[in-house]
Amino acid sequence: MPALDKPLEDLLRYNGTNPRPQNFDDFWDEGLQEMREIDPDIAYEEVDFPVPYAQCRSLFFTGTGGARVHARIATPLQPAEKPGPALLFFHGYSGSSPDWVQMLPYVAAGFTVAGLDCRGQGGLSDDTISTRGNTLHGHVIKGLDDEPKKMYYRNVFLDTAMLARIVMELEQVDEDRVASVGGSQGGALALVCAALEPRIRRVVSHFPFLSDYKRVWEMDLDKDAYIGLKDYFRRFDPLHKREKEIFEKLGYIDIKNLTPRIRADVLMAITLRDNICPPSTQFAAYNAIRSPKSYMLYPDFGHENLPGAGEAMFQFVLKV
Repeated sequence: MPALDKPLEDLLRYNGTNPRPQNFDDFWDEGLQEMREIDPDIAYEEVDFPVPYAQCRSLFFTGTGGARVHARIATPLQPAEKPGPALLFFHGYSGSSPDWVQMLPYVAAGFTVAGLDCRGQGGLSDDTISTRGNTLHGHVIKGLDDEPKKMYYRNVFLDTAMLARIVMELEQVDEDRVASVGGSQGGALALVCAALEPRIRRVVSHFPFLSDYKRVWEMDLDKDAYIGLKDYFRRFDPLHKREKEIFEKLGYIDIKNLTPRIRADVLMAITLRDNICPPSTQFAAYNAIRSPKSYMLYPDFGHENLPGAGEAMFQFVLKV
């Protein structure tokens, strides 16, 4: 096996390095309660993308901090006799909701499909929560010098749960037949969505981001998507006097601390030559899952297109 990280037998037992705050569950329960009290003020806008069997629209809703959050939503044009399945798509870091053509095969199979735009990235969602401190080089550190509930990813995580709630309440959707999927940042958010919305039934996650931050730093892979970690320490804590405090605070938005809450069936694609989201951080999230789970192992692949993974995802999701 490739030697970028620990041997596979160790990876299969690895539970992570980054700490978990003592009030972690209370923090997320309070966040979910805040989300439930928000009037999402849902609005739809037509888009110019005609499809014979689907209706494609923009969906806007209000999330935490008053942000207007955008998602693409595609629904079967012909109403079904009874409520059908739904799929939630989450995109990679700095990107946006998937192209319609990525969503339409699922619509053709009878799914309602929604793809979230993460706040302040490549789509149409607002990023309205102002924070103290540095925001250079990435969203991981946004809010790190403020109260935890202002951390960027805390609010994106809650957006995933709000989108799930909105879709599950649609007349044409069976709330017990909803799945979430994504890769990299999207792979993290697919897991997070199922952790915060326990009605999610199936999850597909490819090489998830946002896991086990301290391990990333220890491997000297705090670059690329994780470069904010290194930059933050170099600028604001060069002697690492606050190291314990910083990594503990990052523990609130560490997906390996959230995955034990998942009740869904999970399929993960794990890449052993991944120097963007290291294998040990992927396994830290996977090993913490307590619900039925399986993984596809790609020994010779990094953070890239994975042959066969899309087909496996499609077949897995169809069984929701």
